[in-house]
Amino acid sequence: MEATKDVKTKSMTMVQAVNDALRVALEQDDNVLLLGEDIGRNGGVFRATDGLQKQFGEDRVIDTPLSESGIVGTAVGLAISGSKPIVEMQFMGFVYPAYEQIMTHVSRIRMRSMGNYSVPMVIRAPYGAGIRAPEIHSDSVETLFTHMPGIKVVCPSTPREAKGLLLASLADPDPVLFMEALRLYRGEREEVEVDGYEIEIGKANKVADGNDVTLLAWGAMVPVTKKAAAEVEAEGITCEVIDLRTLFPLDKEMIAESVQKTGRAVIVHEAHATGGLGNDLISLINDTSFLSMRSPIERVTGFDVPVPLGSLEDHYIPSVSRVVEAIRKTVQF
Repeated sequence: MEATKDVKTKSMTMVQAVNDALRVALEQDDNVLLLGEDIGRNGGVFRATDGLQKQFGEDRVIDTPLSESGIVGTAVGLAISGSKPIVEMQFMGFVYPAYEQIMTHVSRIRMRSMGNYSVPMVIRAPYGAGIRAPEIHSDSVETLFTHMPGIKVVCPSTPREAKGLLLASLADPDPVLFMEALRLYRGEREEVEVDGYEIEIGKANKVADGNDVTLLAWGAMVPVTKKAAAEVEAEGITCEVIDLRTLFPLDKEMIAESVQKTGRAVIVHEAHATGGLGNDLISLINDTSFLSMRSPIERVTGFDVPVPLGSLEDHYIPSVSRVVEAIRKTVQF
């Protein structure tokens, strides 16, 4: 359930909220284990697990060899045997060696065993550009997993959502890929409940009400989209901003309701345009709301190139100005 307001809170960044969610999970359930490269003694490359090995011991916060496939494969066996492993990929771009394990085992055990076994595990994957990281450190490849039946895909945009959605992901009986936007790790602070709480998976969040255009975004693109909506408001254009939060399963009802209300939609995502989740959102809107549309759907995305290195990555990431241009285009159609 959503947490209430009458509770003790603490100001946290997103990475601190992730750390706090892991602390709560380890305290509440002895079956929870953390596995990953450098997550123990070093506290993780982004310090998301800082201090947890010292508090809970090496048997529960486990430094693994540099083998993504081995880490995920081990976690599958642990999950089937009654543990609740939380795996950290240092970067989402490092998940590729483990893709075979995720596709052929993590996502299929429930079906393969005819419901006799499930895989209650979480794969944490820091993703995205904006921190001047080297090659393969800045990828946004969520659609590799939204196309994979059997695994949920979650992507928070605020510290409070990060904690609540991570705890909900761990409580889910099936596997979850949990995407954490690198540029949001220390981007803002927010009051976050100290105790454990869950935010329901599969439910989007209406960030702002509006009547003229629906803006759909997630993760690091939510702040960009909010700034664009604020900019066009001075022009008399009001935008309904929807943070998807869960990329699979999508909150189809909220998306359809909003688009039918506004008659226009702009989709914003950091991933490449071709094969991006925006394409599925366009299909969803056409299936549910085509006759309500007053203009073509616009997309603002990354480009169909590898994410460039530091000096060029700001040109790759969708900007406020590009989103504003798309809003104006759909309104002026």
